[in-house]
Amino acid sequence: MILVTGGAGYVGSHCVLELLKNSYDVLIFDNLSTGHIETVNTLKKCGNVEFVHGDLTDYDSISSVFENKKIDAVLHFAAYSQVGESVINPQKYYINNVCGSLNLLKTMLENNVKKIVFSSTAATYGNPEYLPIDENHPQNPINTYGRTKLFIEKIMDDYDKAYGLKSVRLRYFNVAGANSDTIIGEWHEPETHLIPNILKSTFNGGKTFEMYGNDYETKDGTCVRDYINVEDLANAHLLALKYLENGGKTDFFNLGTKEGNTVKEVFSVCENVVGKAVAVEMKPRRDGDTAVLVADNTKAKNILGWIPAKSLHDCIETAYKWENKLKNKNLLVK
Repeated sequence: MILVTGGAGYVGSHCVLELLKNSYDVLIFDNLSTGHIETVNTLKKCGNVEFVHGDLTDYDSISSVFENKKIDAVLHFAAYSQVGESVINPQKYYINNVCGSLNLLKTMLENNVKKIVFSSTAATYGNPEYLPIDENHPQNPINTYGRTKLFIEKIMDDYDKAYGLKSVRLRYFNVAGANSDTIIGEWHEPETHLIPNILKSTFNGGKTFEMYGNDYETKDGTCVRDYINVEDLANAHLLALKYLENGGKTDFFNLGTKEGNTVKEVFSVCENVVGKAVAVEMKPRRDGDTAVLVADNTKAKNILGWIPAKSLHDCIETAYKWENKLKNKNLLVK
């Protein structure tokens, strides 16, 4: 059985679905602070899924899972992830993300479970010193969220050397899209990501969307980001798990497309999918926004055999179908 912490959330739930499609039994452990029980109920209809409502900061809560279930490996997604909030309230992030992970690793060792795939982030790199960003790029995070993820990566290095606990850390760039059948998708409250917010702005008569900065040194003056489809991302987690099951060593990989799209390009694809124009008001640059963030994914391709297959249009098309479903709260598999 595979334990998936944070499996009721956006990326975690898509990885649960990928595991189920590949005949794994899954136990979701989630405190539902940002995940949704509706997502859990949907996943239960797709395969052998158990759910435990618990919090990693409560050691007894996670320890009891290992005592009562035969856990073979862990996929770890449970974390707070809002960059702005992490700067305003760092204590919340250090306690939840770092202390929670320490509790998880402790009970893994106590139960001789030594394989974990960790949801890390490109935020561990900070401002790019060169592009595309490969895994040799210095890790100098510029916010608390990125630092918590980097601390956990360093802890995992120490746990490998001392205890033989093997980890794969997957550093995501910008995740987008929904499941192809739109049974699950992105569901944040509040929503902070670009694509769902553009799509949401087309509902209820539409609203003017604010775009920040058109004077960057890019092809159209707007920021470039590397958008990775959430199903491609889920496939990478499956490959990482199999890599560990086959005796792979502790390692880390960037997950992105190596391409990148400007904000204006994202708007254009959204308008194409929705079939109508999105009203935009141009605003000055925001502090801290980097002109270009693009991943070099060569290492993941060479070692994990991972090849992202879906386009930005695929991401936005499934995201739009999901947003319509979310708007109508038609969320459960029938």
